[in-house]
Amino acid sequence: MRLLVVEDEEDLVDALRVGLVRAGYAVDVSYDAPSAHEKLLVNTYDLVLLDLNLPGGDGFQLCRTVRAAGQGVRIIMVTARDRLDDRVRGLDEGADDYLVKPFAFPELLARVRALLRRDAGGGTSVLEVGGLRIDTARLEVSLDGRSLALTPKEYGVLHYLMTRPGHVVSTEELLEHVWDEHADPFTSTVRVTVGNLRRKLQEDGLIETVISRGYRLKEPS
Repeated sequence: MRLLVVEDEEDLVDALRVGLVRAGYAVDVSYDAPSAHEKLLVNTYDLVLLDLNLPGGDGFQLCRTVRAAGQGVRIIMVTARDRLDDRVRGLDEGADDYLVKPFAFPELLARVRALLRRDAGGGTSVLEVGGLRIDTARLEVSLDGRSLALTPKEYGVLHYLMTRPGHVVSTEELLEHVWDEHADPFTSTVRVTVGNLRRKLQEDGLIETVISRGYRLKEPS
């Protein structure tokens, strides 16, 4: 899944980016409100971590603008402003969650997973499709009880396909949700990653190629 971190504290941004990438997410960053707004207009994000005190604007206004445009991206406000009226306003402006600094990183990850599960229709941190199983809290993947060691991008592709079993997912969609803004749209990285993933699964046809359209995770019969 692809996240946007909107935060002007560089040290915090660096720490968040490292931790989120290790947890399997693609991460873009904006240090001010105008650049965040621009990225939200041109990119597809699954979730935004949004500070309130930003150069060039504030998080409340940015959240309001995103919601007025009809964008359904999940938003967690992450801020040092801990007053009750700020928390209430944040949720009323359209945020899905509100987390006060300082916070424990595992709690932030748990809140991210909880919101993304809503979109995937899941009630727990475990995804299962046939014999495939992903524990998103522990970053553990198995097939028929056999543990799989995947790279972050292999994990991201499999996770995205498992949230949409039976549906065709295009290469462009995988690039939008599994890779960050630095990915080359003309690269063969998606095809190579899917090929490596298939070899590790050791299951012919589990990930199907739909010619000229993309890839599909086979649903159990």
